[in-house]
Amino acid sequence: MGAALAPVHVCAAEPLPHLSIKDTPIETSSAQYILQQYLAASGGQKLLSSVRNSYAMGKVRMVATECETAGRVVKNRMAARCAEPGRFVLWQMAPEMWYIELAVGGSKVHAGCNGKLVWRHTPWLGAHSAKGPVRPLRRSLQGLDPLTTASMFAGARCIGERKVNGDDCFILKLCADPETLRARSEGLAEIIRHVLFGYFSQKTGLLVHLEDSHLTRIQSTTGGDAVYWETTINSFIEDYRPVEGIMIAHAGRSAVTLFRFGEVAMSHTKTRMEEAWSIEEVAFNVPGLSMDCFIPPTDIKSGSISETMELPQSGKSKAGGLLPCHGAKVAALEKADDNVAWSGALQRDW
Repeated sequence: MGAALAPVHVCAAEPLPHLSIKDTPIETSSAQYILQQYLAASGGQKLLSSVRNSYAMGKVRMVATECETAGRVVKNRMAARCAEPGRFVLWQMAPEMWYIELAVGGSKVHAGCNGKLVWRHTPWLGAHSAKGPVRPLRRSLQGLDPLTTASMFAGARCIGERKVNGDDCFILKLCADPETLRARSEGLAEIIRHVLFGYFSQKTGLLVHLEDSHLTRIQSTTGGDAVYWETTINSFIEDYRPVEGIMIAHAGRSAVTLFRFGEVAMSHTKTRMEEAWSIEEVAFNVPGLSMDCFIPPTDIKSGSISETMELPQSGKSKAGGLLPCHGAKVAALEKADDNVAWSGALQRDW
């Protein structure tokens, strides 16, 4: 949730495919038309392409709302009171560079991309590079970067319509290609699929809902049954307002479900976390922002780490019981010049 990545590599500098009906499947041509409408509603291709860099700062509130095992379901009935506040700051620069610092619940994480390498710094893995191709930050697709969002769905298909909060929407579906999935896999851990759905309002043309599902299989080292992890993130994107002529979402909420199954019949765990966010400040073409701001940490570990390493490697906790629910913790990193750069992540408490 803190620094999740989009399914595939994109380059926002590349133009969208030319809208074509002849010899093009209706699902593909419909998706192209929907994206053209989305770009027009967001401010127009010309204005969006003039953005060299951007900055966004906002607040978040995160909470673990539910933990389920084969034997019981534990719901957090005090979720509204227990939600941990935090903050984040996101910098982006063309082409394909970004940096985020986010703080929630006593943990902190920062992550970034210099256009060639994606890296993260988390309390449990330290500084490390991510496997696979360079990919955008998922948070930037949540109404903060229309051009990258349109480029992300350039290869999508329109699969139908659905109401979202009473709003009729077109649904675009994007699947990560096999080559990307193989590049993100490592050893006994295999990324089986990563699918992204975008719901675009028929009324406004804007993206109002984002859903992605990501399935990982981890083979046992002893030859036993594999363990499967399915991560689902649902984001509702709200409160669009123009900033320098570009429509930016200023609020939203996400729900993340981590579902573990396999290994033993009738044995599973499921944890659900929720986040609400609001944007306080957005700026484009910030003077002085350079490539130096996106240099990876010097202590980054050699070699890349598969995203499956962020999942617990055992189905048991130290006490021998089933995996407990993880909580959110908050922290902030204050710089010596009195500017506050917020950092954070979800730290798993297994």
